[in-house]
Amino acid sequence: MNEPLMLVLSGLAGGLLGVLFFGGLWWTVRKGLASPRPALWFLGSLLIRTAIILAGFYFVGRGDGKRLLVCLLGFIIARFVVMRLTRPAAVTNKLTKEASHATHA
Repeated sequence: MNEPLMLVLSGLAGGLLGVLFFGGLWWTVRKGLASPRPALWFLGSLLIRTAIILAGFYFVGRGDGKRLLVCLLGFIIARFVVMRLTRPAAVTNKLTKEASHATHA
């Protein structure tokens, strides 16, 4: 395949890995806080998420620094996307009120 296509696919793979990692972290926190054994949830999730991400980066990178870097960029972008999507409603409402107040002042 040509290199630009491989870089785009690497970025998308990094984004998918990021969604899995940070979405899994969000899910773990929600489940772990309600669990009678939260340490088991957090440790198990950390090990599973880290293993998946390391294997994914190893597979995507394949010894090519450019692909690895683009994959990392997609991973970091996914972090911000997941943070935005999982923001509590109270924070979102507060930010909306502050923004509307600033425009009317």
